[in-house]
Amino acid sequence: MAGSTLASPIVNAGVANPTGGMRHVSAGSEAWRRFRRHRLAVVSTAILTLMMLAVAFGPLVWQVPINDIDFSAQLSGPSWSHPLGTDDLGQDLLARMLYGGRISLAVGLAAMLVAVVVGTVVGAVAGISRGSVDAAMMWLTDLFLSLPQLPVLLLVIYLFRDPLKRLVGPELGVFILIVAVIAAFRWMPVARLVRAQFLSLREKEFVEAARALGATKLRQVVRHILPNSLGPVIVAGTVDVAVAILLESTLSFLGLGFPPDIPTTRSPQGFVRWSICSKFAA
Repeated sequence: MAGSTLASPIVNAGVANPTGGMRHVSAGSEAWRRFRRHRLAVVSTAILTLMMLAVAFGPLVWQVPINDIDFSAQLSGPSWSHPLGTDDLGQDLLARMLYGGRISLAVGLAAMLVAVVVGTVVGAVAGISRGSVDAAMMWLTDLFLSLPQLPVLLLVIYLFRDPLKRLVGPELGVFILIVAVIAAFRWMPVARLVRAQFLSLREKEFVEAARALGATKLRQVVRHILPNSLGPVIVAGTVDVAVAILLESTLSFLGLGFPPDIPTTRSPQGFVRWSICSKFAA
């Protein structure tokens, strides 16, 4: 029976060699090979990389102060000195968009990482366990899913925003609070995905072979099951980045996010819409 047992597709991946043997291929190499064959994914990654490079190094190239007010240039159109124009206070929109993109991406990535880590841990524990542990984890997940997201977010931020501001400062305090509350409502889909993957993979032949050889549950999870469960988790993580940025924009628009003088995603977009509407109205 040992000869008919399948090996873990992540641990022992290989491809046929022209000489007739098998050449070992790592999981990273196989993922990169499949990724390169997906043209839409390559183009999307290139665009995302350009956007991240722009917000990361753009303020170093376009060194225009984001809070300089010039009433003589209010709502001016695109020009060499202001490529995206100015807002109603004469502030440069390009500089504020580059600076605000840093904050929005930082919030999105941080919230995504927290949600993915918490969801993966909860889903892995529920998926590898049986009985009451699995049921308790899923009850907890269903409880968080049943909560109304936006009202609870507003309530938590209203209650804990001022204490955190006094403790670690206004900017860092708001950042920690927003990341925490967004991640607290985004780990449940990841937990459900991971649990479903674990329930399927723990019955596979390569996991049964590892169990028969005396592998502990921790080794089964870390070495065999979890690496094969990361595909849906990565997809859910990319979606969570966008959701976190939208939630941060919503909270800032409602006055419960970053202070008004700190530009984020919601600030430049509002200024651009205001500028465009003002131009057409004029």
